Amino acid sequence: ARVMRLEDEMKDGCYVVRAEMPGVDPAKDVDITVRDSQLSIKAERTEKKDFDGRSEFSYGAFVRTVSLPAGADEDNIEATYDKGILTVSVPVSEPKPTERRVQVQSAD
Repeated sequence: ARVMRLEDEMKDGCYVVRAEMPGVDPAKDVDITVRDSQLSIKAERTEKKDFDGRSEFSYGAFVRTVSLPAGADEDNIEATYDKGILTVSVPVSEPKPTERRVQVQSAD
C-alpha cells in the first residue's frame, strides 16, 4: 500500500488529522479504525478503465497510522470529507496524573 500524505495538529482541545485523498468516494473507499491508541486511515482509489492517456495520478490502496495523544477520547472521533481532504477530529482532555502515593508498611 502507498503512504498518504497528511498533516496533524492540536487545535482547540482536539487532535486534528488531515489527509490528502482526492478522487475517492468517502462512503465506499475510506476506512478509519482505532485500536490501542492508534488511528488508522485506509483508502482505495481505483483507476478509470476508460482512460487511454498518460496519468501521473496514484491509484491503489493508501494507508497511514498515527499515534493518538494521551487523553484522546476514542469514543467521540469525527471524520469529514471536503474537496479531496479527509479531516479526522479527536477530542483530547487533559490526561489525569498517573502519579500516586504508595503507603509503606512496617514488617513488624
